[in-house]
Amino acid sequence: MVYAVVRAGGRQEKVEVGSVITVNRIKGDDNGKLQLPAVLLVDGDNITTDAGKLAKVKVEAEILEDVRGPKIVIQRYKNKTGYKSRQGHRQDLTRLKITGIK
Repeated sequence: MVYAVVRAGGRQEKVEVGSVITVNRIKGDDNGKLQLPAVLLVDGDNITTDAGKLAKVKVEAEILEDVRGPKIVIQRYKNKTGYKSRQGHRQDLTRLKITGIK
């Protein structure tokens, strides 16, 4: 079983070939492909954490779609002053499919 931990969209994600992950919005190349930097690689019983060896590891992904996350509501309230504020937010996300770990 081969899997890797990659840095994607400000977080670290555990990925395998064929897995679909959702990360913060990132742009790929013109063909919709991108490479993610590996932080850890597990290949059977071999665990690689050395930065020199991980620089040679390529985790390839393709962009499936750009989506928006669920709406969150931000409310602020101060007692006895009449201050109320309401704001909404939807995060821009990208759905990626991992195509190869080499």
